[in-house]
Amino acid sequence: MTMNNQTSTRPLKTVILAAGQQSITENGAPGSGVPIVLQTLGDRKIADYVIHNALRLVAPEDLYIVVSQLQDEAQRCLWGVDAACPYHYVVQDEQRGTGHAVLQLAPLLKDFNGDLLILYADTPLFRLNSIRGLLNRHRLKQAHLTLLSAVVDRPLPYGRIIRDAAGRIMDIIEETDASPEVREIRELNVGAYVAQARALFPALEKLPPSPVDGEYRLTDCAHRLIHAGMRVESYQIYDQDEVQGINNRGDLDAATFILQKRLYRPRRTEEQNLIAFGTGGWRAVIGEGFTLHNVRRLSQALANEITRQGKEKAGAAQRPGGVLIGYDRRFLSDRAAEAAAEVFAGNNITVTLLNEAAPTPLITYATAAVNAAYGLAFTASHNPPEWNGLKVFRGDGSLPLDDETRQIETEANALWFEDVVKIDLDLALEAGIVKRRDFTNAYVDAVEALIDLDAIREAGLKVIVDPMYGVGQLTMGIILTEARCRVTFINERHDPLFGGRSPAPNLDALRMLVTHVRNEGYDLGLATDGDADRIAIVDEQGEYVTVNDILLLLYWYLRAVRGERGGVVRNLATTYLLGRLAAHFGEPCYETPVGFKHITASMVEHNALLGGESSGGLTIRGHILGKDGIFAAALVVEMLARTRKKISELLQQVYAITGRLYAEEDGIQATPEMRIVIPRRIKALAQEHAVTPVHLGPYPVVSISELDGTKFLLENDNWALLRFSGTEPLLRLFAEADSAEKAKELIESLKVLVSL
Repeated sequence: MTMNNQTSTRPLKTVILAAGQQSITENGAPGSGVPIVLQTLGDRKIADYVIHNALRLVAPEDLYIVVSQLQDEAQRCLWGVDAACPYHYVVQDEQRGTGHAVLQLAPLLKDFNGDLLILYADTPLFRLNSIRGLLNRHRLKQAHLTLLSAVVDRPLPYGRIIRDAAGRIMDIIEETDASPEVREIRELNVGAYVAQARALFPALEKLPPSPVDGEYRLTDCAHRLIHAGMRVESYQIYDQDEVQGINNRGDLDAATFILQKRLYRPRRTEEQNLIAFGTGGWRAVIGEGFTLHNVRRLSQALANEITRQGKEKAGAAQRPGGVLIGYDRRFLSDRAAEAAAEVFAGNNITVTLLNEAAPTPLITYATAAVNAAYGLAFTASHNPPEWNGLKVFRGDGSLPLDDETRQIETEANALWFEDVVKIDLDLALEAGIVKRRDFTNAYVDAVEALIDLDAIREAGLKVIVDPMYGVGQLTMGIILTEARCRVTFINERHDPLFGGRSPAPNLDALRMLVTHVRNEGYDLGLATDGDADRIAIVDEQGEYVTVNDILLLLYWYLRAVRGERGGVVRNLATTYLLGRLAAHFGEPCYETPVGFKHITASMVEHNALLGGESSGGLTIRGHILGKDGIFAAALVVEMLARTRKKISELLQQVYAITGRLYAEEDGIQATPEMRIVIPRRIKALAQEHAVTPVHLGPYPVVSISELDGTKFLLENDNWALLRFSGTEPLLRLFAEADSAEKAKELIESLKVLVSL
């Protein structure tokens, strides 16, 4: 059968029923006086969830919200009503039922020949795809009324759907009117409708009041349409969590729990298409979340923001403008960069596109060098080869903070294919709105300007480098060669599979590097991760040097040998020895949440000398506002050259100042249940700590920090940390203690805690 095109494109308006005045009470106590739909669920009002979904389907001027009153200034304030408000607020003076509420729109829509989507403000958990499914079913079936239904396995106070032997809807019976037999029916009318306006309003006008409570009900309207021979259809949803309404405190708690599950559940099925930023940008599995379609949606959202800011042209009026786009060696990184360039060009935004794969720190540097509005680096850093992603930089090279990325991802996820504007790359290059450039020499010059090349040349160091099949070889090779190091590379070829493992520079991945150093007499082994923003080193004895120790060495070197002043910034998973070393020099140490954006923000705020994290990222004042494994490697080489000492000797010198602490780290695959249960368990433990001393194993907990995850602070700078990764589905466990055995014991105590 051929679908009527006119029917399929019938215009749509939405009404949200929000006139209820009931306030949530608890234990029989009076409510707050604030209607249920205006109370808080998660991080926003209950009604806002429904409004948000509605605005992804209709324009603001096509949204109507039925309320009980707006004369009161407090009510207007709660609803956010002002002169600029784009929605229509319709007052239902008397609360005479849901049918009566919808009928208040009849004078406003008397000439409207389209569909009316009806939603309830106190049922906020419907997924957008469920509403789209409802609309699609309504139009494909050319129905007069289509309702949302669900088959549930628990009793709920919703109307029961009565069907005949052929499956056609014959009636809807409210719970208050239902017999015991009808109440056994598990298919429910869950509170969302779409109806042809020209069928709905006449039926509402003829609707008699219910003999039970005198109200005019939408369900009775459905009954009348059925018996008038009109077509009433349904669309079934399968996630029972969606039907959770909110009428009391227990309902609100249940809805909060559902939101938590959604927040921490791995993004599968339709949610794979959602773009979500973590601590290291947006990352997803190739072919699932990371697709060229999502790349284009995200680029369009960024293009929209650039346009709003008036920053379309590079360098216009000495202000940031345009975008700079780079990419690494991962599968699809180059294609993704070109796809993004096409979108920005289609939006009349100038693009500087790097002409070959490049390290992330080079892209960060280039973003600031061209004074771009944003920089984009297509990479998944150290993640496994099946992942890819995107790091977004501000014009100064810093990473945007959470509120900025949240705005970008929200806008991107609301976009459809037809919302993306693009032109072919060939045309964009010919027109000059996209220009390819090479920043290798400029970046190398910037690094070398901060390094004592003459001292390195005199030392004649023998260095071996493992770029882990990533993008660190070219720039690292130029710098070390110009510094007259005798340099050897391993694992330098282009391999999108990274040798079959994650390009993360940890000890297990660097066994080959360790072997070469031990057997061939190198002064130093260096490694960078896949996009070269992290560093690892192996000392002259072939011993792996932890990143915590690298940070100690470099801060000591900058302060004691170079004579530079300033404090240090570390994240909460990084060694406390940095604080001890800073105190030795009379300098402060600042702690931040995980995420290098927090480190650089703190560095700028406090004019700190060095910032770093135990995962391998660091930078210094005067360099880029992002982590740089290549610069860090060059600085380590300079340290060896100027001190004329080995890494092992320098470490002992630093330990003589700071003493020793030993770090351990582990990870557990994070299941959806863990992401819900563990925070609740930790919260209960923190509450218990307020009245009863808490122990990790045999060790008393002095205090508990919830700056990022949960950190247990013990005596003598010992600590243990639990936090869910922002880049991978992992629960990360960290510990630092005054013996290696104690650190391992603390890790095991954390595992026991999360397994209870």
